[in-house]
Amino acid sequence: MNPERSEASEPKGTPVGRRVFLGTLGLGALGVVAAPTLQRGLENFLGGVADKDPTGLTGLLPNGGGFRYYSVAASVPHKSATTYRLTVDGLVDHPRSYTLADLRALPQTRLVKDVQCVTGWRVPGTPFEGVRLSTLLDAAGVRSSAKAIRFTCFDGTYTESLTLDQARRPDVLVALRMQDKNIGHDHGGPVRLYVAPMYFYKSAKWLSGITVTDRVKPGYWEKLGYDVDAWVGRSNGRTDEPTS
Repeated sequence: MNPERSEASEPKGTPVGRRVFLGTLGLGALGVVAAPTLQRGLENFLGGVADKDPTGLTGLLPNGGGFRYYSVAASVPHKSATTYRLTVDGLVDHPRSYTLADLRALPQTRLVKDVQCVTGWRVPGTPFEGVRLSTLLDAAGVRSSAKAIRFTCFDGTYTESLTLDQARRPDVLVALRMQDKNIGHDHGGPVRLYVAPMYFYKSAKWLSGITVTDRVKPGYWEKLGYDVDAWVGRSNGRTDEPTS
């Protein structure tokens, strides 16, 4: 899972730990049903001030309609416009390394969708902008033996995967902007994956590598029991066509 927080909503340096998060996962379907109500109830009870919460539950939920910071790594290095690189390699004819300027120079697509966490919280109508993943795959020249994509991140820990067909959907972006701003570090910037029709753990933060492979390799959370195919469903706009 890759839940995040609003950058102004809480102090830095307090990532949610894996053990705590797995405890939330243990709620299963109950969490999906109850989390939105719990989120609203805690916010109303605390008057929107998370540091008054004696339960600690607000640390697992977005507040003010925003995101919680979350990382599975103890620390994540910062990348700037001059130090960031995104590599595209694997089963391709033209492997390449992109700078942030390279990505910004490509055609951009804007999507406005609900962000849905597998544990139940949701942030409605969240804008993302970036390059369609299919654009980078086409430029790389994907070979006929390719079946899937593996994503790696510069936190050194997180990984994700999609089938090639999923990766070529028009609502899958290599995202550079979120909520009408350049993506900051805490939101997974300067570049992150955005897989609009799937639960948010598929939208890997701090994206650094796109490797074309001959089979799906389960990502970080899939190895711990999450679904590899994480469709949210039509309520999240799977059938909508994005605007360019």
